[in-house]
Amino acid sequence: MPTLRTHRRSLLAAAAAPLLLLTACGTGGEPAAPGAAAPASADTAQDRQDGASEATEAAASSPRLALTYDGGVQVLDATTLEVLADEPLEGFTRLNPAGDGRHVLVSAGGGFHVLDAGAWEEPHGDHAHFYTARPHLTGTVLAAQEPGHVVTHAGRTVLFDDGTGDVTAFDSADLEHPDRVERTYTTPAVHHGVAVELSDGRLVVSEGTEEGRSGIRVLDAQNQEIAADDRCPDVHGETVAADETVVLGCTDGVLVYRDGVLTKVQSPDPYGRIGNQFGTQDSPVVLGDYKSDPDAEVDPTTRVSLIDTRTATMRLVDLPSSYWYRSLGRGENGEGVVLGTDGALHVVDTAAGAVVRSVPVIDPWEVSENWQDPQPQVFTMQGSAYITDPAAQAVHAVDIETGEVWATADLDVVPNELTGTTGEAEDHAPHDRG
Repeated sequence: MPTLRTHRRSLLAAAAAPLLLLTACGTGGEPAAPGAAAPASADTAQDRQDGASEATEAAASSPRLALTYDGGVQVLDATTLEVLADEPLEGFTRLNPAGDGRHVLVSAGGGFHVLDAGAWEEPHGDHAHFYTARPHLTGTVLAAQEPGHVVTHAGRTVLFDDGTGDVTAFDSADLEHPDRVERTYTTPAVHHGVAVELSDGRLVVSEGTEEGRSGIRVLDAQNQEIAADDRCPDVHGETVAADETVVLGCTDGVLVYRDGVLTKVQSPDPYGRIGNQFGTQDSPVVLGDYKSDPDAEVDPTTRVSLIDTRTATMRLVDLPSSYWYRSLGRGENGEGVVLGTDGALHVVDTAAGAVVRSVPVIDPWEVSENWQDPQPQVFTMQGSAYITDPAAQAVHAVDIETGEVWATADLDVVPNELTGTTGEAEDHAPHDRG
């Protein structure tokens, strides 16, 4: 897969190509049909009359970034870092890719708000057409009392409502389809949880209460329990590695669900919390954070964990500096990336278990005790690591393989959370949910 630098060159070359203008249709209060360009905003018909919903056929996909700030969400072109749209939203908001390569789900008051990042692919036989439009909030809100984790895998999007324990799953391509088919499940007790659906319909879901979380359950396509494990205190976070192996974090290690078997991988310390994991579909090794001080408000951890899902083993890698949970990501070749509080992006060879490169990017910084405060964050996409710099109100793009900081842009807001979309329909495994 090409890196963003390759995309940048492709888009610059395509800029001189003839463009076909298309006008998308839609009505104000209804979600757009799949593949259609939704209205630029749900507020007034005047916006639509002003041409905000026009779409342009482009020669290549246009990856996008979305970042939150106190008062809204901005969308940037991921190849130029130009701000393309600014949508106001009150309160603290969170971002999640929707799983279709086009939309972002914004957790805010009322539920998951659908943000069209403004670039997408429509397959046509053996070919694909790429379209760009003004990024916008579509007006569609997937209701949730306390919108929590969003997990996408194998063409499915799974939402977890921390306020009700409700799990909702649907085909990612049907995000805004008014008649989409949804699978629903409600956990026995309300808790801050997570769920992931596998390609055959098995659902891996956390188990817990408002007082604490204890483990996971695995359900079949009919929501019947087929496996369970309670050896995961304060279960948090999930990722999917190669061969559809699911890894969930605990305060003393991780649980690995592989080939229908649940295995506990113990941390080397009595308290060795792993709460955020990063896997790829091609690598059997999962990158995780690692905290070993149960009493610290802010644990200045300088180690990351590598979990080999084939052997159910863990090893720790020492870093040149401390980091926080939004500092981690994965590269196209399986590399682990960690933004340290020294301001450098540290690249980890996950096979060798060693730091192979450290790239200075931003000034040194300190982790805040309030996790909602704007702090540097990493998001990786197509070979690049994007890094926010709240102190300088900037965003940077780094080529993970070469270490080149290939773009920097100043912002007029203080960035907080960061995510992105490729603009390309994702490769999805076929479903057989019975």
